[in-house]
Amino acid sequence: MPLVHTSTVERPKMSDAAYVRLRDAIVRGELAPGEKIKDAELAEMLGLSRTPVREAITKLIESGLIESKPGVYTRVSTLNQDDVAANLVVLKALDALAVASAVPRLTERDFHAMRQANRNFAAAVQKQDVSKALAADDAFHGVVIDAAGNPVIKRIIEQLHPQLHRILYRKFSNLLGGEETIDHHEELIRVCEQGNAETAAIMSGEHWSHLGVLISALFNSNELSG
Repeated sequence: MPLVHTSTVERPKMSDAAYVRLRDAIVRGELAPGEKIKDAELAEMLGLSRTPVREAITKLIESGLIESKPGVYTRVSTLNQDDVAANLVVLKALDALAVASAVPRLTERDFHAMRQANRNFAAAVQKQDVSKALAADDAFHGVVIDAAGNPVIKRIIEQLHPQLHRILYRKFSNLLGGEETIDHHEELIRVCEQGNAETAAIMSGEHWSHLGVLISALFNSNELSG
């Protein structure tokens, strides 16, 4: 369990910080699928008390990154094809709704931010820096999600994204690591600038569908086992 011991965190943010650290460790595979979760051990590694770690674990269970059977086990969830497919269906629908809602609200500043995020994404792809690429992709889509002005959509997407990021982190080059995604971002910006909300939503949905096909192929070839 190669979690690096870090300094303690300010009390008001302890449970949030524990959640972020554990979430990222699961996404990156530092906490492997099926690995047992022990709150006392994690608390010591993170320099926290057990209470915020337990709160973080509860949140991770709700997001599907950790699974628990009381009195039997608490462990990192394995990657399950049916669960991932269900996750993608919801993300596709929410993203389409966010795009349709956002287009009339997007400003020149937003378009500039999206283009900058795509440049950062392209640079990270060139260097095969998965962490920076995923952060840039999140920033790109985050502009749209924020512009939609619907906190419910934002909250649910943020809850579901880590499950997808587990796969993207492992198989980034197969899924997003090419010119196709960069071009998709640019085309989406162009359509949004034209104010065509319906086309933008359809385009975004098609991208999610394509991603789903690629992920299914990885599962079927056993490249995502565990």
